[in-house]
Amino acid sequence: MIHLAFTFGLLGNIVSFMVYLAPAPTFYKIYKKKSTEGFQSVPYVVGLFSAMLWIYYAFLKPDTTLLITINSVGCCIQSFYICFFLFYATKKAKMDTVKLLLLLNFFGLGLIILLTQFLAKSSNRAQIVGWICLIFSLCVFVAPLGIVRQVIKTQSVEYMPFLLSFFLTLSAVMWFFYGLLRKDYNIAIPNVLGFTLGVLQMVLYVIYKNAKKVTKEIKIAEKENTVTIVEEHKLSEDLLKEQIIDVVKLSAMVCSEIIPMVPELNEINMPQLSGIINGEKITPKETIEASVEV
Repeated sequence: MIHLAFTFGLLGNIVSFMVYLAPAPTFYKIYKKKSTEGFQSVPYVVGLFSAMLWIYYAFLKPDTTLLITINSVGCCIQSFYICFFLFYATKKAKMDTVKLLLLLNFFGLGLIILLTQFLAKSSNRAQIVGWICLIFSLCVFVAPLGIVRQVIKTQSVEYMPFLLSFFLTLSAVMWFFYGLLRKDYNIAIPNVLGFTLGVLQMVLYVIYKNAKKVTKEIKIAEKENTVTIVEEHKLSEDLLKEQIIDVVKLSAMVCSEIIPMVPELNEINMPQLSGIINGEKITPKETIEASVEV
């Protein structure tokens, strides 16, 4: 039974190490863009706190070497992620990260250690810290429910990588059997929830993995329709411009025929202009006098 527990613990170490390396592509993206963009440091600060808490619990229990090794590696990796994040983060993101680090990993963990060391009996200390680890692990496993809700709402698995869900589920299985075989239910119980949520995520991935492709095809079709409409609109505008140009040209031609006639009218002398009023021929002078009398 002890050898079987050791085997599951060793497998749990290997799988958990792979889970710790899962965010590496994210940080490579940050490195290439030289910016943290919309990424947050919360998962890595929380991960560091969880690893430190489990190390403290492991020191209170006998024969927990495998628990210490993987969480020590986890502390190193999470610390590297946080330092890397702080290097490329904005001033506001840096301040938020430092505040969270002080709140959780210094004040929070320090308070737990002080209270359990000075207020709890040595026989109950491991049990109390174990319950704290259990509750915190349940909270960590519940956190992905937000991603599950987003997948159902958007019908897209873009923000839920299958490999990460798979390794988290596999890790939960290994640590569940490790805790069960050692009769350490503080380790076993949270991983039941972790396994359930991991399976749920993989099922959702299988259901919605093709929905993403369909959505992309719809968006491409809508884009093509929009381009076609815009092109038709441009063609109609071009035709209208051509018609306006033709009208302007025609107007110019008509005006060019009318304007030369004006000098010819100017060449006619005033004495030659006469009007016939009431059947009589009137000279310009008579016309002026008649108009005055009127």
